[in-house]
Order: sequence, then C-alpha cells, then structure tokens
Amino acid sequence: MLDCSWVVIPAHNEANTISAVLASVRALVPRIVVVDDGSHDATSAHALAAGATVLRHPVNIGQGAALETGIRYALEQGAQYIFTLDADGQHDAAALLDLSSTLEATGADVVLGSRTLGRTDGMPLSRRLVLKLAVAFTRMHTGMKLSDTHNGLRLLTRAAAQRIKITQPRMAYASEILTQIRSLGLRWAEAPVTVHYTEYSLRKGQRNSAAFGILLELLYASLTR
Repeated sequence: MLDCSWVVIPAHNEANTISAVLASVRALVPRIVVVDDGSHDATSAHALAAGATVLRHPVNIGQGAALETGIRYALEQGAQYIFTLDADGQHDAAALLDLSSTLEATGADVVLGSRTLGRTDGMPLSRRLVLKLAVAFTRMHTGMKLSDTHNGLRLLTRAAAQRIKITQPRMAYASEILTQIRSLGLRWAEAPVTVHYTEYSLRKGQRNSAAFGILLELLYASLTR
C-alpha cells in the first residue's frame, strides 16, 4: 500500500518543523506533497530541500483549501491511497503504518486517526475539554460515533478522495469531511494514534475560542447548501 501512496501536508509558516517532519515521513512514504499556504518564511525552501513536491498558494487561504489542493494533485499523479498529516510536528510518522494496517484489516474507505483510542502527550486540560465538546457536537451533527474529531491524521482510498470535495477553506473542513463521509455512505474506521502537544504546536494551533467560529461556519454552510 505505501508504495502507491502519497502524503499530503498543509503548511503555513512551518520552517521550524517541516524538515524533521519530512525526514520521518519520507522513510516510510517517499511521495509527499507539501502545500505551502501563503507562508512568509522559508517553509517552501526547507520542504524542497527535504525532497518534497511543493505547491504554493500566493496568499494564506486556509488549511482546508491547502488539503484540497494537495489531494487533487496526488490524485492527478495516480495516488491509490492518500494520507494527510500536519506540519507542526504533533504527529508521529509511525502512525501512517497504523492507519494503513487498520484500512487493510477493516476494508474501510477512510481511516481517521484517534488520539482518544491512542494517547496524547502534553495536552492541556482546557484543550481536552474542548475536544470532548467537539466530539459530542460531531456525533450529534453527523450521527457518527467517533471517539475523536479534527485530527489531522487520515488515510483515504483513491475512490474516497475522488468523491470527497473540501469546500470549507479553513478549519471547518475537518467537520465537512466527516459530514461527507456520512452522506456519501463511505465506510470508515478509526486507528489509535499518538499526538504530541509542544509549546510550539500549541502556539501554532487553534485557540479554544476558534471552536465557536468553526461551529458558525458549519451552520452557515448547512443553511446555504
């Protein structure tokens, strides 16, 4: 499976971490596309030096838009399986093997990483509470009995990636993917993964208040479909 896979990594001002992330990922999956979403630092240069294909948005559009760009590119290159991974160093590359083995064992169309089934290092209590609320909302909104949500680790088969269309450019895209999995009748499974929270990743990540903005984006999208 890994031989015909691509990894899509959205990145915005991740020059501090992207080289190490790519080094660990390339040891498992050499085909990587980094979508530089309007960075003002050396993210693209570091990614190119580390051997990744780099696509650039001239301005910052959002992580959802970056993933959509990367997924379409990987499909054009013939990818049969597409992994998604964050660029801030929170995810272990070894999780790609866990996602892959779960897909093979379950025959799922999409495998979602779950830090609840796995473990977290350094997660603040406030973030843990927000995650529980997000999971409860996602279950209510999609009907999917997930244990985690808004986790950047995913594995999509080619058929699933061709059918899922990300229209939410920013962080609401993660909930949009789940809604589409449900509405399209795609088979899904969860795989236990480890997420490392560091001072850097917490500073780069969403504030807890951003969850309310995501909720508003989703409600707006559902009303304007």
